Amino acid sequence: MPEEDNKIDHFILEYRKTNFDGLPRVKDERCWEIIDNIKGTEYTLSGLKFDSKYMNFRVRACNKAVAGEYSDPVTLETKALNFSLDNSSSHLNLRVEDTCVEWDPTGGKGQESKIKGKENKGRSGTPSPKRTSIGSRPPAVRGSRDRFTGESYTVLGDTAIESGQHYWEVKAQKDCKSYSVGVAYKTLGKFDQLGKTNTSWCIHVNNWLQNTFAAKHNNKVKALDVTVPEKIGVFCDFDGGQLSFYDANSKQLLYSFKTKFTQPVLPGFMVWCGGLSLNTGMQVPSAVRTLQKSENGITGSASSLNNITQ
Repeated sequence: MPEEDNKIDHFILEYRKTNFDGLPRVKDERCWEIIDNIKGTEYTLSGLKFDSKYMNFRVRACNKAVAGEYSDPVTLETKALNFSLDNSSSHLNLRVEDTCVEWDPTGGKGQESKIKGKENKGRSGTPSPKRTSIGSRPPAVRGSRDRFTGESYTVLGDTAIESGQHYWEVKAQKDCKSYSVGVAYKTLGKFDQLGKTNTSWCIHVNNWLQNTFAAKHNNKVKALDVTVPEKIGVFCDFDGGQLSFYDANSKQLLYSFKTKFTQPVLPGFMVWCGGLSLNTGMQVPSAVRTLQKSENGITGSASSLNNITQ
């Protein structure tokens, strides 16, 4: 074999998601993803959605004739925040699924009363066979259906942020009249609206009567002189006390709060007459990391809201 054919021509990188620590399992159900023809000894994977706890990696070198043996596999922990919307923490006028929420004008206590009425109709001292059978269950009723009420059309995420840097994206329906995106402490009151308390931070979009785009915290408002993006990226640096919002497509910084989180925060969302969809479990984009280092909250901060009343 000619000497030049023995030289490494390229590498093949293979990776797959898993929920198991340690060495990869032979009978793992997930297939390996393949990236071929890598010329250098370094490669950056981008655009990953971290919806598993770990990832397996292995690599093999190839020359022009054959491919070599796989390297010993490596398992790395994925620390991206992967959360869903918590149906039990939502207003009754919101229809909630894992990664989307939509305003439902027909929802509310009236609808819950109908469900209760059906459950109680004909109830005797002993359960009916249908209600006690294993194959059928009564209609699901949320245990904390009054978590938010009044005009607090809010739903929270199901995973608290206690440390680290995290990023997720939110897209509103085109005809959505009003919505907010941010974070809040678990202690947010059931009548409280995002940004109107000292326990919540958000940016708010209003397309009803007049168009406004603003940052809100502690009932203070900072008008934002930028175009509302199609999709909003949210960056939360818990340890650094920073909450920043970006145009998810261009990575333009929209606004940044600088604060000190004294307890875990939950992703929070408000929507009225429209809907929102989420993308979670994402890497913090490299452009966002770079901007965070250079801007360091200069564009806006929570302190700048102190002198602005609603």
